[in-house]
This record gives sequence, structure tokens and C-alpha cells, in this order.
Amino acid sequence: MKTAAPASVQGWMLLAMLLWGVNVSAVKALTTSFESLPLAALRMVMACVALTAIVLWRRGGLPVLGARQLAGMTGCAFLMVYANQILFAQGLLRSTATNGALIMALSPLVSALTAALVFSERFTPRRMLGVALGFAGVAAVVLSHPGAGLSSAGIGDLMLALAVVSFAVGGAGVQRLARQIDPLSISWVIYMIGTGMLVVHTVLGPSRPGAAQLFPGVWPWMLVLFSGVAATAAGNLIWNRAISIIGMARTAVFLYWVPVFGVAFAALLLGEVLTWWHLIGFAAVMGGTYLGTRPAVAVVPPPRAL
Repeated sequence: MKTAAPASVQGWMLLAMLLWGVNVSAVKALTTSFESLPLAALRMVMACVALTAIVLWRRGGLPVLGARQLAGMTGCAFLMVYANQILFAQGLLRSTATNGALIMALSPLVSALTAALVFSERFTPRRMLGVALGFAGVAAVVLSHPGAGLSSAGIGDLMLALAVVSFAVGGAGVQRLARQIDPLSISWVIYMIGTGMLVVHTVLGPSRPGAAQLFPGVWPWMLVLFSGVAATAAGNLIWNRAISIIGMARTAVFLYWVPVFGVAFAALLLGEVLTWWHLIGFAAVMGGTYLGTRPAVAVVPPPRAL
């Protein structure tokens, strides 16, 4: 791959954030037509088909990996695909697209903290204040539910937060792998392995989906195609490409845009109502993320693009 100019990286990342913002509403809508586990597996199968086509077109063949590289990608696949997708779908089933978008605003902060831990970055008072403020914002969103606590909605918000953590931890592994392997190969292998985990879990699970559950109509399948191909395959290919060029911490800053797009489309497409708690939580999360990621996290120099 040729090295992309910074302006090009920014443009592609904004497109990916738009796709991810719309995807929150799309997956929320799909939870009414599919069970969460088959939904995650179907979306990832669509993503794998798209990524395989891109790999064969760009490379003319499939990547050859060593045992250590394959082990590292398996760990990333478990965190970024298997665990992340189950938590994301289960969380949205119990919560709302608006809450999901707001909780995803924690992603830059969690990614910065992960990079700090993995790459021995020193914690500053500003960063610790950012952590406290960010998690206070999420608490405001979670506790805004009537009868909040260990209610279904509260558990759903917790699952969404854990989905953010699993994706960020996997991203640290991607940054290490990107020093030796091109982002396209990383994306393809991670999603093939993670999708295999989801499919096996779905097939061997206690409630195997029947034909009626897998084919609820044309519109749900249009959303599955959008979510799997555009939001997941294209979005994560852009994400991993950006990590390989500018590093995980700098890439994660673009996730500021996901809640903006996500909340807007949740209100526009699903008719979800915003409350003052949402606005307070949004302000706290964004403020905490700003403090937690500035100045830019000084990680190892970003690897040279392949």
C-alpha cells in the first residue's frame, strides 16, 4: 500500500465515523428482527466476504503468516470481533441507540489509556481527571434510566462500555502487528478468525436459529448488508489502515465524531428522544476524552506504511 497523505487519512476516517454512527441505529433496528448472536455472526460473515474480495483483488492471493503472528491476530480477533460484537449486539438489545452512541464516545479515552498501559505512557493528573470525568458522563447516561441499577437497560449500557474496552485493547495488538503486516491482511485475518468463533458459537449454541429467524424480510437483510459490508468491513479496514500510519491513540481521536453522528441518526431514523441527562453525559464524556487524550499520547513512533 502507498502511504496516504494526512488530509486523505482525515477524510477517510470521517467517512468511517459516519458509517459507524449510522451503524448504531442499524444494529438497534436489527435487534427486533434477529437474535443477538445470529445477528453478530451474519454481519461478520458479510464483512468477511467483502474483505476476502478486496484481499484477492489487491494482493492476488492470501497472506502467509507465521505462528506468532497468527497467535497475535487470534487474540485481536477474540477481542475486536467475537467479544466486541456479542457485547455490542446484546447491549443495544437492552439499551438504546442514543445511549450506545454516547457510550462509544469513551472510545478515544479508553484507547489512549490502553496505549499508555501497553506502551508505558506516564499517567498525568490531567489524564486522570479525564478518566474520572469520562466515566462520570457514562454514569449519568446509565443512571438516567427509570429505576436505574442492575435493570436490563443498565446491564445493556455496561455491555456497551465493555464492547468499547474490548475493541480498544485489541487495537493495541493491531498497532504492534502493523509493524510487520499490511493493514488489509490484518483486517482480513482478524475478521475471518473472529467470524469463525461467532459462527461456531451460533451453531453450537442452545437456541439454533431456524430459516424463519434467518430470513425475516428484505429490509432487515438490506441493513445486514450495510452493517456488514460498509460499516464493518470498510470501516474497520479504514481504521486499521489509519492505525498503521498514525498510531492507535491519534486514530482514536476521530471517534469523537461517532456519538455526534450516532445520536443524530438515532433521533432521525428511530425517533429516540434526547433528555438533559443525555446532554450532561455527552458533555462530560467529551470533556473527559479531551483531557484524557491531550496532549497527544506519546507512543512508539507510528510504523512505516507498507
